[in-house]
Amino acid sequence: MALAVGQGCQPSGSAGIEWEQATQVPDAVGFAGAYAGVSNGHLLVAGGANFPEGTRPWSGGTKQWNDKVFALAEKGGQWKEVGRLPRPMGYGVSLTWQDQVILLGGADQSTHYQDAYLLRYEEGRLVTDRLPDLPAPNANACGALVDGVIYVAGGLTHPADTTATHIFWSFDLKVSPAERKWEILERWPGSSRMLAVAGAAGNAFYLMSGVALHVPAGDSLARRTYLNDAYRYSPESGWQRIADLPHAIAAAPSPGYTTDADKLWVFGGDDGSLADQSSALQDKHPGFRKDILSYDADSDLWDTMGEVVTDKQPDPENNPNASTWAPVTTSLVVWNGQVVLPMGEVRPGVRTNRVLMGTLNEQ
Repeated sequence: MALAVGQGCQPSGSAGIEWEQATQVPDAVGFAGAYAGVSNGHLLVAGGANFPEGTRPWSGGTKQWNDKVFALAEKGGQWKEVGRLPRPMGYGVSLTWQDQVILLGGADQSTHYQDAYLLRYEEGRLVTDRLPDLPAPNANACGALVDGVIYVAGGLTHPADTTATHIFWSFDLKVSPAERKWEILERWPGSSRMLAVAGAAGNAFYLMSGVALHVPAGDSLARRTYLNDAYRYSPESGWQRIADLPHAIAAAPSPGYTTDADKLWVFGGDDGSLADQSSALQDKHPGFRKDILSYDADSDLWDTMGEVVTDKQPDPENNPNASTWAPVTTSLVVWNGQVVLPMGEVRPGVRTNRVLMGTLNEQ
């Protein structure tokens, strides 16, 4: 997919990605906001939320929250339910570290949480350990691991919040468990935000896009402003603004993928172009962006590197799970050298149970 040339952007390069699909998660609908990672060679997905099969939020459907943990040993194998989360929840940050899946914060229908967990799948059983709590409750944040240090940015403290947070926290996993604690760091110079995308490349943390919230004068409901600014952070030099993205990528799979050449790839996302039409479009919403953006720190330029695989089958309005869509509000996981996008939201109110897997061809 070609991308118009503009500031901070250049034409498509000579790399790509080949797509396939793993076995679908054994839920008729699938989940958005699930935690995901890898433990002992198994892909784990846990929690998240959906609207029950056949319902939509605009027709009285009520979001249901999930606590199931599923494991997959190989892409063509069968998913196995291996345990439960401490509670039904989703929309937190999840990362993989030393064969464990880190779960940070999250939410259910009434509360945002500050809990932090480690999940391990070993010898056929799920083991759940605690990490120190986050400094405050948080959901819809983003996070990434940089040289053994967790960074978490943005989000919401409470479901009723009308502004996003400006939090930026770190947690050093390299020190002994007794010494581990959350540090509150300086905020980035741009707007507060949620549903941003994190990344790690060249020993730096990246914060990209997301949405800011504001309540217009005379209104009581928070409205979203879609952002396309981006920032890089390192402990040595602090925050630095980098080239703006060509368009917003809110809620894109996070953290972004880091190539062997230390380029940062971001898959799809919501650019906000249809946000004001969602209630009118309902099941005719065409889905979110599918282009893959790549950032090169050396040139401070954004590029386009192909697309997330999609395959629209007949009657996608009423039978969305027969089609393959580019998902948002899902984690990005690297499993056996492949990029994995497990489940997610494929249009407003609609989830998928599909698991996309991509093999990078970098030239």
